[in-house]
Amino acid sequence: MGDPMTAFERTFPTTRRRVLQLLALLGLGGSEAARTAAALAAPSNQADPVWPEMTYRILGRTGFDGSRLVFGCGAALMLWGKDDLLDEAFDHGVNVFDVGTSHYYRNAEANLAAFAKKHRDRIFLISKGLVGIDVEPTDVLNSAQCKTAARNWAGALDASLTDLETDHVDAYYVMAVNNTSLTRSEEMREAFLTAKKAGKVDHWGVSTHQNAQAVLDAAADTGEYSLAQIAITPAGWYDWSSKGVLAGSKSMAALQPVLAKAREAGIGLIGMKAARHLTGRWLGFGPDRPTAFDDHYDTEFLATPLSPFQRSYAYVLAHGLDAVNADSQSPEHLHENFVAAATAQSYFA
Repeated sequence: MGDPMTAFERTFPTTRRRVLQLLALLGLGGSEAARTAAALAAPSNQADPVWPEMTYRILGRTGFDGSRLVFGCGAALMLWGKDDLLDEAFDHGVNVFDVGTSHYYRNAEANLAAFAKKHRDRIFLISKGLVGIDVEPTDVLNSAQCKTAARNWAGALDASLTDLETDHVDAYYVMAVNNTSLTRSEEMREAFLTAKKAGKVDHWGVSTHQNAQAVLDAAADTGEYSLAQIAITPAGWYDWSSKGVLAGSKSMAALQPVLAKAREAGIGLIGMKAARHLTGRWLGFGPDRPTAFDDHYDTEFLATPLSPFQRSYAYVLAHGLDAVNADSQSPEHLHENFVAAATAQSYFA
């Protein structure tokens, strides 16, 4: 499936490490579109914000009553720890924390370790690992390829446990999946079951932002996955290759049967990149598009006091997702994401 940073390396004339540092410093990595530098540098002397009560949803067959905001720790913790920000999220009701392998997110798992250990009995801890082989969406993998992928994924899980300073995570995703034969692979399934039997992980998940509909359908057909983190927007699927809404995608409203099939298969649905399409300037993908999803909103929803980013989160949460994974780089950023997730359902009948 290749290195997911390849597209960034083609876009920016710099090294892989420099790209990662730049994205983290600007708040542009992880699971969502970041705000501009001005938003990240919002004044800290404002009055204390009002925090609504967080809302919760059972995450598929995990049975866990998870906050509808998942704290995406990957980009936020790549370079340094932010325990104060993590504690603020937890204190206000966020109880699902998602991170990922150091092969992509550098020091994020290590920087999450102390916080996760302190709250381990009260949070749902998710990480994810790459399979380490080049796979295209249309490839049909043979047994040898699947065995290699399974071995690499199991190794990534072990490395994640070491970096997180724990012997167990609640869920571990197969990261950046774009291929249905990998999703259906018996070799991958056996790797998960072996890890589960060893007490390393309880639930299996898939994370996908390319060929997502086919991957989600395949995951549902297996009956093995508990969670799916999918790149979806009000306008439809987000595509990692084009860095925008997938050409020809149905809108999220029209994708309800696809999402319903996954939920009926016991899969908890977590959204990512719900707002990434709205911003392009800081990523080098063209101008910002704050009104890009407005045609999918009714007049009443457009009149709400939500930002364009908040509207995208609220909409996807009210149209089939259990939670949204959002990267938060500052207290102001966290509060903005929190409000959208906590109040999403109130804007829709």
